[in-house]
Amino acid sequence: MERICLFVILLLCALTMSSKSYSQDQFPALKGPYLGQTPPGLTAMPFAPGIVNTAEWGDAGGFSADMNEFFVSRWKHSRDAKAPESVIFRRAGEQWQKIALPAGESRPFYAPDGKTLHYGARYKQRTADGWSELKSLGPAFEALQIMSLAASAKGTLVLDERGSSAGDGILRYSKLVSGKWQDPKPLPKQVNTGIWNGHPYIAPDESYLIWDGERAGGFGEADLYISFRQKDGSWGEAINLGDKINTAAEERGAQVTPDGKFIFFNRMAPHTNGKPGFQSDLYWIDAQIIEELKLKASSF
Repeated sequence: MERICLFVILLLCALTMSSKSYSQDQFPALKGPYLGQTPPGLTAMPFAPGIVNTAEWGDAGGFSADMNEFFVSRWKHSRDAKAPESVIFRRAGEQWQKIALPAGESRPFYAPDGKTLHYGARYKQRTADGWSELKSLGPAFEALQIMSLAASAKGTLVLDERGSSAGDGILRYSKLVSGKWQDPKPLPKQVNTGIWNGHPYIAPDESYLIWDGERAGGFGEADLYISFRQKDGSWGEAINLGDKINTAAEERGAQVTPDGKFIFFNRMAPHTNGKPGFQSDLYWIDAQIIEELKLKASSF
């Protein structure tokens, strides 16, 4: 239970890396897409070391639907760590500006069209005057301890739940029908096999689903898996994302950038410098790996 609670802010996982922290007056100029970072190829790389990833905290993040904001969630690795600083990087022209957020402000899960922000069992909608007040998805959602939620362009939601200390939480989906989300139903056994299944991501066109969990044959305690939509509308067998992403550490919380070009995920591993606990950082890799796995799956 303790382990999965680390991920409730959203994503986790990571290898220890040397990351420099910057004071406000030292903060580097960030210009261009992806916070000015050089895109990776088919080798997963830490995202924005010392800027997004820090040595002090666990770090996770993601882009808004228009990719003009990058929300960074942070949490303590240990009780004696200083209070974490969650921030938003906001793009103005070619320049990114760092904006500190009030303590406790949670990161939203963006709908692909940018018109809905999801916060677990609640959501906001864009109006002519800004964002609406928080609304409830309904009693069936409120009854679940939702950690992560993602939406397709059709409004279909996929979500997880904290579950018990045995890791028995399952992934669910909910379809948007006549403007109302149906009560969430369990995804099939192709997805809900093993333990600690969580942090689902659904493609905007619903062609694939990515999530993390522990099951036989994996690389470590938690790996990332993908299932492709079949011609009959069902979900195909889970495919491990492979050693380009998964390691003996824990990989969790995958998401694909709104432009479809990169996969972001978190990797968590024990400190290698003798410190107790774990270090968790955000990684990214070219999303071409999804097409490679799709071609491989179709050849079976």
